[in-house]
Amino acid sequence: MRIMKADRALPEIRRGAPVRISVDGNSAEAYPGETVATALMAMGIRQFRKTRDKGEPRGVYCGMGVCYECLVTVDGVENVRACQTCVRDGMEILTGQVAEQ
Repeated sequence: MRIMKADRALPEIRRGAPVRISVDGNSAEAYPGETVATALMAMGIRQFRKTRDKGEPRGVYCGMGVCYECLVTVDGVENVRACQTCVRDGMEILTGQVAEQ
């Protein structure tokens, strides 16, 4: 969930016009400057992939591109770090969840 309005504790929130992205085949809205990880978490998606050997869930861990736990497929390119990649209009994102559905 995104913070959408300011209150006494938060300054005014200014965002650009939303962009459309596709996540596992579903249309979603994101904002310029957000990372793929931010957009996924705003959608309630916390598990981005599973490990190959044990099938253990993985998502954002370090949030700064060091751990490689948040890997997703972006526009057909596998193993993209979601925490380091900014969204753009028309981006297609696949998490490891699409195969299970």
